[in-house]
Amino acid sequence: MSASAVEFARQNYPRFLDELKALLRIPSVSTLPEHKGDCHLAAEVLAAELARIGIENVRIIEPEVGTTGHPLVYGDWLHATGKPTVLMYGHYDVQPPDPLDEWLSPPFEPEERNGNLYARGAVDDKGQMYMHIKALESLLATTGALPLNVRVLLEGEEEVGGAGIARFVASKPAELEADFALISDSGMFAPGLPTLYVGLRGMIYTELEVRGAKTDLHSGIYGGAAPNPLVVIAQIIAGLKDEHGHILIPGFYDDIIPPDPEELAAWRSLPFDEEHYRQAEVGARQLVGEAGYSVLERTWARPTLDVHGIAGGFTGAGAKTVIPAKATAKVSMRLCGTSPAPHTPPGRQLS
Repeated sequence: MSASAVEFARQNYPRFLDELKALLRIPSVSTLPEHKGDCHLAAEVLAAELARIGIENVRIIEPEVGTTGHPLVYGDWLHATGKPTVLMYGHYDVQPPDPLDEWLSPPFEPEERNGNLYARGAVDDKGQMYMHIKALESLLATTGALPLNVRVLLEGEEEVGGAGIARFVASKPAELEADFALISDSGMFAPGLPTLYVGLRGMIYTELEVRGAKTDLHSGIYGGAAPNPLVVIAQIIAGLKDEHGHILIPGFYDDIIPPDPEELAAWRSLPFDEEHYRQAEVGARQLVGEAGYSVLERTWARPTLDVHGIAGGFTGAGAKTVIPAKATAKVSMRLCGTSPAPHTPPGRQLS
């Protein structure tokens, strides 16, 4: 970025921060139907801001007729003749803020503490996405141009699977033509260490459902004879892994391409302290996972399976001896790619 653009950003830092806080106050929780209007509002705010700073052809792309979801926001600036085109991606939707009692400040009222900004979406992904927009504004405001062609595509369903953008990408519109994509929706490996992620594990998110009797039953009358879906679903989950963290689903590890020696050497060169990671980041008495693999291998290069929630029966205060008719569990799997393309460490330091 030019020196004048950097100076513009520094001078306008208070305004940039206030604008980001205003965006963070919009509870654009994509998974909850009651926030559908908030998601649309966030899209409108971003579209208006892109147009204000000089991005052209800005439009809100509504969900297809007959589908549910939240709109995409598109804009471009394509006047850098002979230069490459970058597709800048981000998402304005956020996850639910639960559990609320874990927040030190309201999740949708941004608060500055210890040099950090705390709010739902501050770092996933409104903060990074808005950083891109403010970089574009700083360049356009000071030089009247951008050093390369830019397309901006923002979505509101990243936290719920991205069905809308998947349909949009599958249609191969002209708005996606670019030489490379820029996504800032990940972390820095360490403070002050620029980090370029060039590969991430994929994900499958699913929900298991077990049904027993046709209705909830009283355990004092039917206990010992009626099937209990909560017990069954616990048994299913317990059977997905052994005591060493090895996933027992047949074929789960087929076709996994392990990191090559150069990758492993690069990972070992990173400033990583496993004990600090355990205490400060995880906060557990011990780490788990497959034996024979380092923490970075387990989190970067090995597939995983995690349970995110189990529901069924009675969970309120007091006692209710119900045998539930249904139990559910939310499960995700992080999957490693099987492409023959060379692997590059996700956390390799930029030179």
